[in-house]
This record gives sequence, structure tokens and C-alpha cells, in this order.
Amino acid sequence: MDSRRYEFEGTGPDIDPTARVSREATLVGEVHIGADASVWPGVVLRGDVAPVRVGRESHVGDTAVLHASAVGERVMVGHGAVLNDAAVDDGSLIGFNATLNSEVTVGERSIVASGTTVPDGYDIPAESFVRGVPAQVTPLEETTIDPEEIFEAHSSGEYTDLAGRHGDLFG
Repeated sequence: MDSRRYEFEGTGPDIDPTARVSREATLVGEVHIGADASVWPGVVLRGDVAPVRVGRESHVGDTAVLHASAVGERVMVGHGAVLNDAAVDDGSLIGFNATLNSEVTVGERSIVASGTTVPDGYDIPAESFVRGVPAQVTPLEETTIDPEEIFEAHSSGEYTDLAGRHGDLFG
């Protein structure tokens, strides 16, 4: 077992063989990583008090921390984001350095802007745009954001392909 993959109370990480996990990521306890997902350098996935799940074709960017949290399929978690006891539904984007505190849920196809802080207990509806400190939620349809353009740019297979081109970084 890699030196940055640890069991906790007899349970260790479960990684799909098609996933790309950096040798410089730390995985602790009950961590499940789905097919074609990627976990980049400096990431910490800590599944001790509850599991961590990274869905199929989801990507967790450099230095992000997920503790007792789950991200669905085709989710992009930006560099430096922190998710603590949070759930992010399919097709959502969590921006760089965003913080999702305890018992936060993010509905599918939502965008949480970089630097946003979402306080404990927020239930963000599907197709929302979330920004600010503390977070303010706006339906995507009420913004000038083109969600299709954003989702295509960040939820395509390009990130999976990029991870595959890094060779030695993942193992």
C-alpha cells in the first residue's frame, strides 16, 4: 500500500482501477473513488467519522480537503476547496478555495464560486449559482452565466485525459 494511503479501524481506500490518484494525495479510512475520477497532488480525503466518496468522472483539484463528504458524478472540486461533512450532487462545480461547512448539500448542476463560504446546514437547490461570504444563492436562470458553457468546459473528459498524460504523477 502506498505510504499516503491509510486504513482507519480496519477500513482502507477503495479506488476504481481506471481512476487516477496522485501518489502525493493522502487517503485515510473509508474512501471510495469512482471510475475515471482524478485526485490531484496535495489532496486529503479523510473517511474516518463517515465515508468520503468521489463519483465517476469527478475531479478533486490540488490541495482540496474532503472530510466525511461525498461528490457525485462529473463533479469538479477546485484547487484548495474544503468540504466538511458536505454532499455535492452530479454535474456541479465547486470553485477554487470554496468552503462547504457541515451538513451542506449542493444540488445537481450548481456552481459554487471561488472563495465562497457556505455556512453549516445550507441546502442549495439544483441549478443554483452560489457566491460570497457568507454564501448567497441565486437560481442559475436568473444570472447571465451560461451554465452549459461552464459545465462543458469543466465536466468534459478533458480533465480525465489530462490526468492520463501525467504518467509518473499518478500511481
